[in-house]
Amino acid sequence: QVQLVESGGGLVQAGGSLRLSCAASGSIFSINAMGWYRQAPGKQRELVAGITSGGSTNYADSVKGRFTISRDNAKNPVYLQMDSLKPEDTAVYYCNAEVLGTDWGTYVYWGQGTQVTVSS
Repeated sequence: QVQLVESGGGLVQAGGSLRLSCAASGSIFSINAMGWYRQAPGKQRELVAGITSGGSTNYADSVKGRFTISRDNAKNPVYLQMDSLKPEDTAVYYCNAEVLGTDWGTYVYWGQGTQVTVSS
């Protein structure tokens, strides 16, 4: 079993910054990719940013230039630095990981979610 533990959400004023982190633990041989998704009330969950084991990143158009995803190595926490936050960034943010398990199976896991609220 694998656990993803998120932290760093909270309430911030528009224009402010927050940094989310997600730590993976458990039966992990390697992590293929990790990402952050978000879901606002009444909306579908959407990809915010992703990063592969090789360090390639991708971002939703709405956060390009404002958010940065990073990780130090394959098993350290993944971070989402969020700058110039806008009220429309308000959502529950979920960490996601595609993991190669110690049984050689590939699995997708989700964190429990962390609330980000941006006030105008």
